[in-house]
Amino acid sequence: MAAIVTKKQVLIIDASPMFREFLREKLSEENIEVETAQGHRDAFIKLSSNMPDLVILDIEKSIEDMQDFFEKKQLNPNTVHIPMIISGPHIEKEQVQSLLKYGVVKYFTRPIKFDIFFESIGRILRSAFSMDTTPCVLEIHLNKNIIFIEMAQGMNREKMALLKYKLTELMDNNRLDSPKVIIMMTDLSLSFVDGSNLELLFDNVLADRRIERKNVKVLSLDSFTKELIDGHPEYSGIEVVTNLSQVLNSIVESGPTASIQDLISDQILTSTDNGEEGSVEMRFYSDTGTGNTAEADDTLISDELTVAIVDDDAVVRQLLAASFKTINAKSDLFASGAEFLQAANTKNYSLIILDIFMPGISGFDILKTLRQHQVKSPVIVYSQAAQKEAIIQCLTLGAKTYLVKPQKPEVIIQKAMEILNGKI
Repeated sequence: MAAIVTKKQVLIIDASPMFREFLREKLSEENIEVETAQGHRDAFIKLSSNMPDLVILDIEKSIEDMQDFFEKKQLNPNTVHIPMIISGPHIEKEQVQSLLKYGVVKYFTRPIKFDIFFESIGRILRSAFSMDTTPCVLEIHLNKNIIFIEMAQGMNREKMALLKYKLTELMDNNRLDSPKVIIMMTDLSLSFVDGSNLELLFDNVLADRRIERKNVKVLSLDSFTKELIDGHPEYSGIEVVTNLSQVLNSIVESGPTASIQDLISDQILTSTDNGEEGSVEMRFYSDTGTGNTAEADDTLISDELTVAIVDDDAVVRQLLAASFKTINAKSDLFASGAEFLQAANTKNYSLIILDIFMPGISGFDILKTLRQHQVKSPVIVYSQAAQKEAIIQCLTLGAKTYLVKPQKPEVIIQKAMEILNGKI
């Protein structure tokens, strides 16, 4: 007689709609039953009646709001040993430790890094989650009514699945009814083997009915992307363009005197969302390249920031180094592109500040080399060049932002922190 296999059960309490449905989809894919509850009374009734293998609690504002639930769980001999994972706002370590007596085994500060979160669930349930580990940069930010999606390095199905929920969350938080969407994919070179991944990307972008196909533009240098869109009637209306100017002219609202540089700075490189904290990060812990996610703490504290400053002007190098010192960042200074590339072979930098026009190896060549070697360090181009061709070329080659010299130190630091915190 075959053994009866009992499904694992998870109870999700008080999660936001985006977070709840995202968890439900991922857990269901792993054949795990999901029950949900709202409020501490409903939560304890479902906890004591279902006796799940794990409780996931999402706290909106304060731990104290669930104190009654914690105490009931602790006093009941049937529920006291059920493990809990909590996500919520930042709290002190002493508060985290005080939760141990209630069976809390992990506390995640929002926004959660998806891969650590599910690895923790897998360890508790003794179930290995299938995870796509393809290296991929997938980031999203909002400017007014325009959503910018950047995809580089590769196509990760986990991140593309998450994108659907992040878009809905972003639109809900900012009350968007009919946003415009720009998908920037100039880093990717695709073929027919990537067809299913492209379909997943576009299906998830269009999953929310507030996003109309006519309002979606894809910036891609890849002919296969256009062929796939043209061959699918359900994607009719999505336009593929090959340069940034086409995108700006077709989708970005601008005045008659607006320059290409102003549009890039004001529309593409600046976020105007309302600052509400999301549930889950698009960046994974594995993106840092620092090892197994099992070694990660619930609240990650970044290592010392290291900045590479590449500029042939000694005064600029010293000024930038002094500016970054104010935020306890260590700077390595390079007078030429050759010096920097030699150092970059053996050292990973948190951030790169790069001039464009230098003797020998230019900034353009450095950007090309970084992309060829899949260097993940974000790049801020800081140059006197204000020509639209230079700006577009740098962004196409993977620079995160472009600042025209000179800038006040606080402007550079603010832009650097926006990039490091995933705002750009």
